[in-house]
Amino acid sequence: MKISIISVGKLKEKYLKQGIEEYIKRLGPYASVDIQEVPDEKAPENLSEAQMLEVKQKEGERILSKIGQDTYVITLEIEGKMITSEKLADQLDQLATYGRSKVAFVIGGSLGISEDVRKRSDFALSFSKLTFPHQLMRLMLLEQVYRAFRIMRNEPYHK
Repeated sequence: MKISIISVGKLKEKYLKQGIEEYIKRLGPYASVDIQEVPDEKAPENLSEAQMLEVKQKEGERILSKIGQDTYVITLEIEGKMITSEKLADQLDQLATYGRSKVAFVIGGSLGISEDVRKRSDFALSFSKLTFPHQLMRLMLLEQVYRAFRIMRNEPYHK
């Protein structure tokens, strides 16, 4: 399986980079994983609704340019569906079984994702009703993808 994580913004924090590298290494026997960063749109603190839409639109165009036609897209959204780790494992297993071996997880910028990206999404996933920094979400997502592969293979992993 080929897993892509498409994320807005550059990751600067060394401790997050180290954690991400560790999970990419752990995922090596199960899947090919790549992280694609798209530049975030520079914007002032106090944006109007129209300016927020414009920022999300520009970031959305960059995200969509990284997604192939045959890719199954899972967007991370606060309003998405909350599922268990076992359900995520089932979903990835089903995708692989039915030939959908290219999966892209999309993590938007600080304002979220554009409507065009939402329309392209095959599944909206929520980790929580809480808001997390999008840089931290990369690490959390990789841990859950790794956990999903361990579950699919009936291999032990701490609970």
